Amino acid sequence: MLLDTIRSPEDLKNLDKGQLEQLCGELRTFLVDSVSRTGGHLASNLGAVELTVAIHRVFDTGRDRLVFDVGHQCYVHKILTGRKDQFNTLRQLGGIAGFPKPLESVHDAFVAGHASNSVSVALGMARARTRLGEDYAVLALIGDGALTGGLSYEGLNDAGASNEPLIVILNDNGMSINPNVGGVSSHLAYIRTRASYYRFKKHYRETLARLPGGRRLYRFNHRIKTALKKMFWPCTMFEDMGFTYLGPVDGHNVEQLCHTLRWARELSCPVLIHVKTQKGKGYAPAERTPDAYHGVGPFDKEKGISPAAANDFSAAFGRAMEKLAAEDGRVCAITAAMESGTGLVDFARYHPDRFFDVGIAEGHAVSMAGGMAKQGMIPVFAVYSSFLQRGYDMLLHDVALQNLHVVLAVDRAGLVGADGATHHGVADIAFLSPIPNFTVLAPGSFAELEDMLRQAVLYTEGPVAVRYPRGGQGAYKEPWNCEDSLRLKKGTDVTIVTYGTLINEVLEACRLLEAAGIQAEILKLNTLAPLVAEPVIWSVQKTGKLVVVEDCFAVGSIGQQLCAALARSGVAPRAVRLLNCGDSFVPQGTVAQLRQALKLDGQGIYETVCEVCNGQSET
Repeated sequence: MLLDTIRSPEDLKNLDKGQLEQLCGELRTFLVDSVSRTGGHLASNLGAVELTVAIHRVFDTGRDRLVFDVGHQCYVHKILTGRKDQFNTLRQLGGIAGFPKPLESVHDAFVAGHASNSVSVALGMARARTRLGEDYAVLALIGDGALTGGLSYEGLNDAGASNEPLIVILNDNGMSINPNVGGVSSHLAYIRTRASYYRFKKHYRETLARLPGGRRLYRFNHRIKTALKKMFWPCTMFEDMGFTYLGPVDGHNVEQLCHTLRWARELSCPVLIHVKTQKGKGYAPAERTPDAYHGVGPFDKEKGISPAAANDFSAAFGRAMEKLAAEDGRVCAITAAMESGTGLVDFARYHPDRFFDVGIAEGHAVSMAGGMAKQGMIPVFAVYSSFLQRGYDMLLHDVALQNLHVVLAVDRAGLVGADGATHHGVADIAFLSPIPNFTVLAPGSFAELEDMLRQAVLYTEGPVAVRYPRGGQGAYKEPWNCEDSLRLKKGTDVTIVTYGTLINEVLEACRLLEAAGIQAEILKLNTLAPLVAEPVIWSVQKTGKLVVVEDCFAVGSIGQQLCAALARSGVAPRAVRLLNCGDSFVPQGTVAQLRQALKLDGQGIYETVCEVCNGQSET
């Protein structure tokens, strides 16, 4: 197999056209085989095979900087840069990440897991290169979906005016940017990507520059050409920003891609290459339903994915939202390009006039929700915890400052698993709980989620966040009793505090503790902000020992807030242990593996409580 002979990008340089086509076919076969076993992002990678091969034919990513946007289309890049034999560990604990990671390879220029930042990062690299007098190319690979995010336009606006040699590759696999019309457009696209066209253009510019008044003549001719071009060529937005626009280019023609990339490098200015690709190309099920194969778990590659009715927190949220929308015509749903991921598919079908997908634009979503709330609607913004980070200024300025009734459905809170550090929802506790006027609720079951969402939407004043994890609910299935906290078990030896679905791990630890003769008092917090600490204070006064269990960063955690409340009340426990995600970013792995590593599983909590009760705790 030809792919087995590719150990580094240098091995691509001498392949002929036939071998390149063979290699692309083998790469697609390898992707389907591998991802069907490990899970991962499939459709986006199948669509970027030829483009990635072409980039590595033309550039040296060990020195040249290739910045991915989002990065879920980096699998072929990883395969071609020496990591093929590690693909059986993709997205697994201790294995290679599903996103670019500089610690893995010199070929990974920058961490990428969120969208719309690639042009900004690439421009920063280009400016650093120029200031330091170095010589290498800088490329940003951005998808059309990421262009729905405002940050991408901030980067494009600055980069186009910078005159920095920089190549932006727009991988357009779905959304049309001012669609090209008719045969004239196709013919112009063909001419603009031919070597003779750029050879003539370069010679013409250099010749005029040597003549008296030549530069003025070139600028005059250029203005005339641009005006004429705008009459026939609709995609001029990037040129108006200062880019030289090349394309559209067939994203599955390696030869044409290589040719265009070489000319883009030769131009030594801001260049945007518009590449048309097909998401899921080469695997029929992914071609038919690319969205279904965007992010997948392990599957039978012969049969494809078997759709199954979801029974997780996202689905429970979607069902609850449909009920609330049926009851109150002011209730509406907002998503940032995550309709299916947040469980809103049915809501969008049954209430299309009250469903708003704003694209990858979380900041805009929060501000829009503020405007809707100010005028009397009840907006519910469903968003992953790690993506909500991008709307933080708007949360303070456009929502909390005016105490507007905006509801945040914070999905994927806590540890999320294989997507790793870029996607764990471990920061929202620290950034939501200090904001004035905010209420933060933490359900531990589907029933609690429905009850808390009803309270948040119909009864609570001001901004509310209901945070819940990815996946199922576990053994704890109780409804909410409208209390800020719930004492699930009385005890005299130690107080254990937790919230959300970690209650299942705490109850498992409690079973082990009872067998060891330790009586733990279990408190489950339902309201995390404003934090009502009195039940914890009363319990600690009795037991003298405190263990707080949560899957968030240590700094700003509920445990730290409780310790501060204890200090303010004059209660000094004899022992305290805060079990959380610590002060480091958490890697990829299954949630069960990560909980075990962080001692957030039943066994780890049991061992920690035993240490506390035996006087081995850190206070």
